[in-house]
Amino acid sequence: MEDIQNKIIELRDELRTHNHNYYVLDNPKISDYEFDMKLKELQELEEKYPEFYDANSPTQRVGGAVTKNFETIKHEYRMYSLDNSYSKEDLLDWEKRIKKIVEGEVNYTCELKYDGASMSLTYEQGKLVKAVTRGDGFQGDDVTANVKTIKTVPLQLQGDYPDTFEIRGEIVLPFEGFSKMNQERIANGEEPYRNPRNTASGSLKLQDSAEVAKRPLECLLYNLKGRNLPISTQFESLEKARSWGFKVPDIAILAKNVDEVLEFVNFWDTKRHELPYETDGVVVKVNSLQQQEELGYTAKAPRWAMAYKFKAEQVSTLLNEITYQVGRTGAITPVANLEPVELAGTTVKRASIHNADQIEKLDIRERDTVFVEKGGEIIPKIIGVDFALRPVDSVPTSYITHCPECNTELIRTDGDAKHYCPNYNGCNPQIIGRIQHYISRKAMDIEGLGGETVALLVNAGLISNYSDLYELTKAQIIPLERMAEKSADNLINGIKASINIPFERVLYALGIRYVGETVAKKLAKHYKSINNLISATQEDLEQVDEIGVKIAESVTLFFASEENIQIVNRLKDFGVQLEVSSEELEGQTEILKGQSIVVSGVFEHVSRNELKKLIEDNGGKVSSSISSKTSFVVAGDKMGPSKKDKANSLGISLINEVEFLQKINKF
Repeated sequence: MEDIQNKIIELRDELRTHNHNYYVLDNPKISDYEFDMKLKELQELEEKYPEFYDANSPTQRVGGAVTKNFETIKHEYRMYSLDNSYSKEDLLDWEKRIKKIVEGEVNYTCELKYDGASMSLTYEQGKLVKAVTRGDGFQGDDVTANVKTIKTVPLQLQGDYPDTFEIRGEIVLPFEGFSKMNQERIANGEEPYRNPRNTASGSLKLQDSAEVAKRPLECLLYNLKGRNLPISTQFESLEKARSWGFKVPDIAILAKNVDEVLEFVNFWDTKRHELPYETDGVVVKVNSLQQQEELGYTAKAPRWAMAYKFKAEQVSTLLNEITYQVGRTGAITPVANLEPVELAGTTVKRASIHNADQIEKLDIRERDTVFVEKGGEIIPKIIGVDFALRPVDSVPTSYITHCPECNTELIRTDGDAKHYCPNYNGCNPQIIGRIQHYISRKAMDIEGLGGETVALLVNAGLISNYSDLYELTKAQIIPLERMAEKSADNLINGIKASINIPFERVLYALGIRYVGETVAKKLAKHYKSINNLISATQEDLEQVDEIGVKIAESVTLFFASEENIQIVNRLKDFGVQLEVSSEELEGQTEILKGQSIVVSGVFEHVSRNELKKLIEDNGGKVSSSISSKTSFVVAGDKMGPSKKDKANSLGISLINEVEFLQKINKF
């Protein structure tokens, strides 16, 4: 038996090496036939001796696992989005912000931004154990069975890899493979896929991994995450990952300044059309990982990285009609209905015009030939008019004065670009939109209830606000269109389960204007319960970190409405979480309340991120730069001399890591 086991191990190692040579290095050492024969031999041995099964064997790449429901998994390290830049001025401004926070020379790693589906892979003892989609950045779907079929994802690493780590990258579909897939679909009388990016993303959610295995997907890796990794720079991390067996594009360069970054951008803006994959820009990262830590993150993106977008594609087409949409907040958005046109791999029929000012500024009219662009935004936008082709009988656009849905006269406040329908409780799209927001994934995440079903429920008179959801019965919803018994059960169960959603997400779900996910977290953490928040005055709210006049005014207006208070009280009665749980409160204190604290340097007992969390958990505010408002600095090893000098000149005390932990009773 030992001979059999050794033969299986030998075949696996040999096949992994050949797979790496072929798919990652593009340097095959044996023929396809020889590879297939070795794979067949291994499959037969594994079937005959199941006691030697290995989840990461090369035979597992053929797929076969069927996943009915993809489990949602919380990311250990959040997957942030990136801020975008479009000009040298944007990059120079970014560089200035960086140099206000970090000291010394700053170098940059420039990498191409591949247009695919973001993925996080987790490895333990050199084996792939988990593959999770980006999702909303906080949590994603477990698609491990499907990702294992991708030949450029190593199932077993080589070299001096760490015990446990994550690596991020993009699942892409090369142009050549995409073209072949479409040729087959057309030959079978099927509709061709629209573009490689969406096809790659959709492939990851196929239920049968054997189907995924048939698609020529690739995985390009670019970012390591973990504790005590053997790297000190981003560029080094790319080289390390490559040595462990990952497919890491070797196009990346080290740049000393913005001029060298732009040279890289300008070169690839033209050369990218020769690449086998879709790319839409360059990602510029501060190279030093220590400087990255010091720079930290905003609510949405790392301060140490910037996506420089290539010039957007443009096309011209006919604007047939301008229509108007009503959003959940009552905001009116004008929409250009266009003669269908191909743009960046998709057929565009509609484009945003934003507001009345934009229509007036560009003098956009129906029957104009307009220029449409799809740049950083997902939704295409009109950027100009071809006046040479304007009809002689053209009439200027008159912006609507009344709501297109309920005919209420629109309002527009000073300083606001949009018009609003004030009929908050009687305008159907606002009612439907608020409930759709309430049930959405980042809010209450109610399984079995989609946007179309919400519209059906409202139009059938079964609900008029989100608290009504909790009184729905199976008998009421079964008669609805496309609603079978099982779907009705799922919907009712999904609504019941939503009472366990934590307070910060409930607060976001309420749909208060300007209260996004980040603001909802701040308010939930500060006020701890909905009752405390309802009692807060506008002046109180403005004292909360990052809450300005506009948000404070919106929150107080929301709770000044008797109808909103009634809805909140009903949610309480149904058991919805309207206060922070005791588990969440555990370990939180007010020891550092009102104090602004800067963290600088390298630490021994806890990481910088853990230090920042401890500050926030104890009521303090983390600040990125030293000023007269700084209460004290937690100073670690390698703290920059100019930061130290600034603290001393302002009379701000420096304490070490142990002194800080003692201050909050953690040492």
